[in-house]
Amino acid sequence: MNPEMISEMGRYALFLTVLVSMPAMLTGMIIGLVISIIQSITSVQEQTLSFVPKILGTLALTIIALPWMLALIMDYTKELFLTIPERF
Repeated sequence: MNPEMISEMGRYALFLTVLVSMPAMLTGMIIGLVISIIQSITSVQEQTLSFVPKILGTLALTIIALPWMLALIMDYTKELFLTIPERF
């Protein structure tokens, strides 16, 4: 196993981590932005108001996107295990 293979495996693992976590992070960011705009329009400056919608939105999207996330992770793991004999 040479350093190029190791760095390629690490790069793809990091890319997959970002790809799988992106929907939840974007959902939280978009919901937080919408709540902030609503708070600034209505002059309600309660900081705890945005936590519950963010949690519920992130949970809902994670449940919806879970099959896609699991498919990506399972494909990566399967590919990793299938190529072990070639790498060593």
